Amino acid sequence: MTANRPLDGRTAIVTGAGRGLGRAEALELARLGAAVVVNDFGRPGRDGSGEASAAPAEEVAARIRAEGGQAVAHVGDVADHGRARELVALALDTYGSLDILVNNAGILRDRMVFSMTEDEWDSVIRVHLKGHFNTTRFAAAHWRERSKAAGGPVYGRIVNTSSEAFLAGSPGQSNYAAAKGGIVGLTTSTAQALAKYGVTANAICPRARTRMTEDVFAGLAGAADGGVDPLAPEHVSPLVGYLAAPAAARVNGQVFVVHGGMVALLERPRVAARFDTAKDLFSHGELDGLLTPYFAERPAGETFAATEVLRLKRGAS
Repeated sequence: MTANRPLDGRTAIVTGAGRGLGRAEALELARLGAAVVVNDFGRPGRDGSGEASAAPAEEVAARIRAEGGQAVAHVGDVADHGRARELVALALDTYGSLDILVNNAGILRDRMVFSMTEDEWDSVIRVHLKGHFNTTRFAAAHWRERSKAAGGPVYGRIVNTSSEAFLAGSPGQSNYAAAKGGIVGLTTSTAQALAKYGVTANAICPRARTRMTEDVFAGLAGAADGGVDPLAPEHVSPLVGYLAAPAAARVNGQVFVVHGGMVALLERPRVAARFDTAKDLFSHGELDGLLTPYFAERPAGETFAATEVLRLKRGAS
């Protein structure tokens, strides 16, 4: 292991790595020395539609090998419990270890909440949240067994992909925002459960121009004068590489916003205001007298996290 290759001898799984963010993350981990299992279901539609294909995962794995690295492709739906188990087994069977898990796979099925179908809700929760759980479950079981056999902590890193949508909401994406909020809960719970085994779990909220976000960022300027696009996935992948590395051993249970040369660490929610009853129980009138004036002084429509999101945006400018 060297300063330029801190992941030499390590094995990583990256899900949804055939395109966009996952692809950039897989390439970054390989550049840092990791052998990479490149997972992608290969369906062309960002809503998860179309025929599964090995081509996206195979192309990324082939590029890593062409650049002197080690990589193998895995084509499978990580939201399927059995395929997630198979993915972890592939890493262990091929490289003899698993050290890093980067969960990135996801789909979009946008619709306003009053029009969303049950399938549109279920499918997004399934791929994002269940997909993150499935791979985490089998990787965590492996690390726990290794730790028990070793009689102490082992090396394990989990990097999950959330979104700022869980903070401030996203009209037309109630399924996506709910899934991303769930991923943060999964991450912080996993971080506490696995810390004694030497495993860390952190989440990132990236902004990047990918196939899934092409319409969201369509009006924003790209690279100027041959520079790097401020929304290029390559702005996100170095943070993933850092969180996967030995240097991040003390970083656990954290949530980061990352894009365009900026990394912001989120705080856990704090109490913004407290209201106490003057009697044994609140009455409607008392709550009206306390809460209504308070919210009347705040910007209309402000969510519990909007102030923090705006602060992060100002800090990035």
